[in-house]
Amino acid sequence: MSLQTGADGKSYIKWVDFGITEAALSDAVRLGIKSHDEGHAFGMTELLAYLGARYGGDFSRYKKADMESAYSSLSEDTACFDSMKYYSYYKEAYGAVLSGWLGEYSFYEKKDGGYTYTEKYGLKVFSPIASGFSYGDYDDFGAARSFGYRRRHLGHDMLGSIGTPIIAVESGYVEAIGWNRYGGWRIGIRSFDGKRYYYYAHLRRNHPYADMYEGKIVTAGDVIGYLGMTGYSSEENKNNINVPHLHIGLQLIFDASQKDGTNQIWIDMYEIMKFLSKYRSKVYYDKEKGEYLPVNPITDFSLPD
Repeated sequence: MSLQTGADGKSYIKWVDFGITEAALSDAVRLGIKSHDEGHAFGMTELLAYLGARYGGDFSRYKKADMESAYSSLSEDTACFDSMKYYSYYKEAYGAVLSGWLGEYSFYEKKDGGYTYTEKYGLKVFSPIASGFSYGDYDDFGAARSFGYRRRHLGHDMLGSIGTPIIAVESGYVEAIGWNRYGGWRIGIRSFDGKRYYYYAHLRRNHPYADMYEGKIVTAGDVIGYLGMTGYSSEENKNNINVPHLHIGLQLIFDASQKDGTNQIWIDMYEIMKFLSKYRSKVYYDKEKGEYLPVNPITDFSLPD
């Protein structure tokens, strides 16, 4: 556990090692939805926080029976783990990553010659690679990078074809957009609660974005841009990456001082991307707009008015 005191005298988390496995995420989502449907006042974060405290953050020890047992205990008493050492830390740390995953949303679906409208509670995040487009990846978080200066790779690379539609993982605001000498054409989307910053980089030359601009509200599942190989160049709109890929990063912010500078927290997204590979936004090409659009766009009820 790693805490630091801010300018206001309050302590905040300064480091998160996110090691939750795909299997644990899958079970937590399933039980989080079940908890909501049964009217309980706890969710996937509490389940995973208990296991984080129990395992010391080492989810290679994960057993499905442990989460089922935690579900039963929380169903009886939602405060049953509050006094457990490090439970509150893992609850805040994991909550910062996952608090936007489950919620109320709606969507229209074409069916029997018409459209059906559905409202539901469930998973409302997506893989950043659109359905029907292939990609390859591996756990490259922390690998060495040397362009400009030596540093660790603080994201996850997804190798694919130029022009592959890139999807907003979570709803939020476009906070940054434009050229960066390292990331090329890139876009940064901040979650509505301000705790997560999704960074999508190396987008396509000449046509990197899909009607994006700073301040725009983006819904999870929307097409935000296209995979490319721009970056590693001070010259704008330059392809200088050897292999076309999307670099996606997820930064956590517990205190304003962590937004920029040396105190940033970026997490390993490999297991998250493995899990989200099962949840990919279907798209179609709109010839008039010259863009890909989602087939079944969702309405996220957490969007601000």
